[in-house]
Amino acid sequence: MITERPTGSSLLFAAAPAVFVVLWSTGFIGAKLGLPYAEPATFLALRFALVCLILGAITWLTDAEGPGTWKNAMHIMTVGILVHGVYLGGIYLGISLGVSAGDSALIVGLQPMLTAVLAGPMLSEPVRARQWVGFLLGTIGVALVSSRYLGLFDSSVIGVILCVAAVTGMSVGTLYQKRFCSEMNLLSGSFLQFLAAALMMGIASLVFDAQDVQWSGEFVFALAWLVVVLSLGAMTLLWMLVRHQAATRVASLFFLVPPVTALIAWPLFGETFSYKSALGMILVVSGVLLVSYGNNAVRRRRAISRNTPIGGR
Repeated sequence: MITERPTGSSLLFAAAPAVFVVLWSTGFIGAKLGLPYAEPATFLALRFALVCLILGAITWLTDAEGPGTWKNAMHIMTVGILVHGVYLGGIYLGISLGVSAGDSALIVGLQPMLTAVLAGPMLSEPVRARQWVGFLLGTIGVALVSSRYLGLFDSSVIGVILCVAAVTGMSVGTLYQKRFCSEMNLLSGSFLQFLAAALMMGIASLVFDAQDVQWSGEFVFALAWLVVVLSLGAMTLLWMLVRHQAATRVASLFFLVPPVTALIAWPLFGETFSYKSALGMILVVSGVLLVSYGNNAVRRRRAISRNTPIGGR
């Protein structure tokens, strides 16, 4: 039996989910570092504008393929408004209104359940019993990891509602991307998405913010990190995963965000790390494995059925 040796690209793609989770988790850290120095909409408008400048230059220099039609462009920009504008705008504004990083991470960690509910009507993508068990384990794990925040859940009600709206925007945006924009060019498509979000946040900044920014070293570091690592790095990985994997499987990765965020915040901010956190992480990883196994098993059965002659072997 001849087996193919894994290539560098295949190994890189296999590592993409883990890299994505780590990078995405640092977004909460960046927000916590930067928000004391700028209002939410202004902070995001600056971030998105810088990303647009970088992506626009790269798109022009590489002569990347465009969306083709205005309809495709509108689909792509709709995703940008949902995934960047609604999601990050809701999270940042919620944090600025008093929602702690832990509370926001808890709410974001529940996104896979919402995505699973919406995947059926939007994508006709089945969610099997094993995967529902995985989602349930992941939800329990997220609750355990974030349980230390629950006793102090005195955050602004409006802030919590905004975080829930943000998660809804992310779930709908991810599924919308899978259905209407899965073949978009990552360079030109990402540029259009961030352009739409930059316009949205720019208008919000003019209407609601005073546009006051304190250009401290900590703010500049947070802004640079969020632009390069999150907006350019993590988002590219996310769209690669959405293009090549089932939406429910990609969504299950968000269960890992709260525990990884807790691990990062532990040494940086001195936040406690208890046995509940460890148990929660075990449940989260188990849930993700169940969801991933469900999709892998389906793909293997389909591959076998395509390669097996009629009448069996």
